Amino acid sequence: MSGSGNDFIVIDNREGVVEEKNLKTFISKICRRRMSVGADGIILLENAEGVDFKWRFYNADGSRAEMCGNGARCVSRFAWLNRIAGSRMSFETDAGIIDAEVVDTEVMIKIPDPTGLKLNDSLEMNTGPISISRVNTGVPHVVVEVDDIEEAQVVEVGRQIRYHEAFAPEGTNVNFVSYDKDGNLAIRTYERGVEDETLACGTGAIAGAVIMACKSKSPSPIKVKTRSGGFLMIHFKVEEDHFFDVSLQGDARIIYRGELCEEAIE
Repeated sequence: MSGSGNDFIVIDNREGVVEEKNLKTFISKICRRRMSVGADGIILLENAEGVDFKWRFYNADGSRAEMCGNGARCVSRFAWLNRIAGSRMSFETDAGIIDAEVVDTEVMIKIPDPTGLKLNDSLEMNTGPISISRVNTGVPHVVVEVDDIEEAQVVEVGRQIRYHEAFAPEGTNVNFVSYDKDGNLAIRTYERGVEDETLACGTGAIAGAVIMACKSKSPSPIKVKTRSGGFLMIHFKVEEDHFFDVSLQGDARIIYRGELCEEAIE
């Protein structure tokens, strides 16, 4: 599945079809592009009590992540199409309970309130200090404002920040933002666990929108242009820099259904 260019392998694991033994290796192998299925991450949908289902989300390197906004939208549509849940649903993640609504190919999810908002912090880099802002939108994010989104050194600078001692030991995701000629907030993201730039990042889009809304007092919703060229809509309420009722809206596409062969994990 693809959520605005962020792509995932989604597996119905309610019957335990995925073996726990060597799970990290299995994930990293099938997420290899050109050598296997290829994806930014894997979602295992599983049984849960009190909600429609729960998930386990893993990055492409096999590391587990608390939350993924685009992944949450994809698994919601998957659950609806496969009659695991209705068009309105709730499911359990490591970041808390997520509520979702599916309308055709569009999905809106409501996330737990962002935490740890800090604006205009100085971070010492190899080339000198840079100004960053930070917020946790289910996973940690740094946001860097740039003049030209096309010229942003996403991988080089993003990787330095991701592994910076200030964010050790877990590290952080890193987003570069600027406004385009149409007034939309454009974003590019270096994702922890993928260890590269991705075409979209849902929690990153929320982080960028929240921080820029805080700085510019922009009203909800904020339209965010991702690297894929698609758009994500960020809805929120705010009182004295406290953001709540935060939702992420965008497309969640079924790309293909398939049977995994043993050769995919050799």
